[in-house]
Amino acid sequence: MHTINLLTGLVENHQVLAYLIIYLGSVFEGEFFIIFTGILIHLKALDLWLSIIFIFLGALSKTFIGYWLGKFLFRKFQYNKFFEYIQKRVYNILPRFKTKPFWSIFISKFIMWANNIVIIFSGYEKIDYKKFLKAEISATIIWVPLMLFLGYFFSYTALHVSREIWRFLEVVLILFIAFVIFDKLVSWLYELFEEFYDKKE
Repeated sequence: MHTINLLTGLVENHQVLAYLIIYLGSVFEGEFFIIFTGILIHLKALDLWLSIIFIFLGALSKTFIGYWLGKFLFRKFQYNKFFEYIQKRVYNILPRFKTKPFWSIFISKFIMWANNIVIIFSGYEKIDYKKFLKAEISATIIWVPLMLFLGYFFSYTALHVSREIWRFLEVVLILFIAFVIFDKLVSWLYELFEEFYDKKE
């Protein structure tokens, strides 16, 4: 029977690759990789501060690359049907994106898998760069510790169930799915709140 030591040993023996994956995961995805990093920190397979540095580097890279990619795509594909669809999706989730971009960009960080689209769309919509950066960095400072704490909590809970690797990962997966459902529910409630607020105005 393989215990959780198999996972920690694998990570400890490939530290450079582990931190590279954390960086790339923070650039191209976010939540899943950071939560899993929190799990590995709790298992003492990764260093907390080194992990935070690579996560922030990845998040900042995504912020810069995504925004300027959006500006480039606007020049190349202005009023493209695909971007009309993206615009509709963003305005559905964040109805006040145009009037209150700072708040919308900030909130998008906490809506699972929405922030990647919002970053590119911010460049596409030519949102003021300083305002965009301030919103992204402010949200990231709160979001990163929150995601790491979730990973820490998932690992702590799973270890209390079993040290057997597949059982451990099964518990982590169940907790992650529960988190995704909770996040989507909160996002849906936020959309309802925004719609209600708009009607009142």
